[in-house]
Amino acid sequence: MEAAATASLVQSSIAAIRPSNSIGRSGNLAANGPAGFLRLSPGFHFSIKQHQFSISQPKVGHRRMGFGSRRCLVVRAAAASPSPDSAGSTSPIAPLQLESPIGQFLSQIMISHPHLVPSAVEQQLEQLQTDRDTEQKQEEPSASGTDLVLYRRIAEVKATERRKALEEILYTLVVQKFMDANVSLIPAITPSASDLSGRVDTWPSEEDKLEQLHSPEAYEMIQNHLALILGNRLGDSASLAQISKLRAGQVYAASVMYGYFLKRVDQRFQLEKTVKILPNALGAEDSNVQTSVGEDMRPGGEEESLQAAASHPEVTSWPGGISPGGFGNGTKPSRLRTYVMSFDGETLHRYATIRSREAVSIIEKHTEALFGRPDIVITPQGTVDSSKDDHVKISFGGLRRLVLEAVTFGSFLWDVESYVDSRYHFVTN
Repeated sequence: MEAAATASLVQSSIAAIRPSNSIGRSGNLAANGPAGFLRLSPGFHFSIKQHQFSISQPKVGHRRMGFGSRRCLVVRAAAASPSPDSAGSTSPIAPLQLESPIGQFLSQIMISHPHLVPSAVEQQLEQLQTDRDTEQKQEEPSASGTDLVLYRRIAEVKATERRKALEEILYTLVVQKFMDANVSLIPAITPSASDLSGRVDTWPSEEDKLEQLHSPEAYEMIQNHLALILGNRLGDSASLAQISKLRAGQVYAASVMYGYFLKRVDQRFQLEKTVKILPNALGAEDSNVQTSVGEDMRPGGEEESLQAAASHPEVTSWPGGISPGGFGNGTKPSRLRTYVMSFDGETLHRYATIRSREAVSIIEKHTEALFGRPDIVITPQGTVDSSKDDHVKISFGGLRRLVLEAVTFGSFLWDVESYVDSRYHFVTN
């Protein structure tokens, strides 16, 4: 089912008209709570494949699982001055290293002359377009056999190289937008040597800056998204929690997707508000949302979900536990949510889908670079053994910052994907 897990997260953060914490169908993501963040059926692994979030169940047997095949890498920002004294001065500007020649070129431009990034991107897109047009005009050799196979293989390699370059152009533009907003991206998450408590969130909050990057209506939705994730810990910034990198990565990637969706619908909402064509009666079509996300409500669902989350070992270790009202308790009405409720099922389904595989790949790679590869195995009994997965100590304020950055990353990803597609068409209609 296309974008089923994506729409399930949308249901949790947007269509949560009821205060209950419903359980989605097996294989879907559902917002659950502070520790688990996303409720996963046993034996399922989070991944993003082919324009949608999906959860696949690995075959039984010891098998390592990860966000992808990429190592955790860091882009190092050299000082603008090439003097010998500054040559050794480096600091991370983003957790993902760009590998293609175009990506490395743009990363250097972004570090030394960030104001030239837009024009450099324009030139690279023009070159990619020229290369693609030239290749499309070439005719396949009439000869069959080895020559034809070789020709097609070369064409595949070139297409793969262009796709990788395009991904890294998109990523560069996302990072550039953070730099323009004077917001530093969270570096690869590792325990800080300077913090004796072992907490990893030594980064600044920057919540005020991040708030300014969203419309008031969208930020209301983001606050509700935070409430669904953090529950009664929403206002608690100092307390520490110990969570696995796997679950932190899951909520980060899902929040990126949520930000992508949110910017997409908010863009339409702001346009209709400007030209004064917003529907008069909004919010009457909640059933459309429930249908599109494949919600499987059943009696006792709220209690079952709350008990499952409360018994999670990570939750029981937190001071104060969780609120009796559940993780979704405290969400507020939102005009933008009501607007989304007016969508028919097909429209909501379309808006909740990532349009390009390049954007999907960026989310996967950025998440893995940020959190690393989780050390997870599937036992012969079919259960998930996460005993070797790294756990980190992080404050609830740090979790809030992670989610805010992720949502903003998704919003920026929508913007740059649309911008690049207007100059080098790659998004599938």
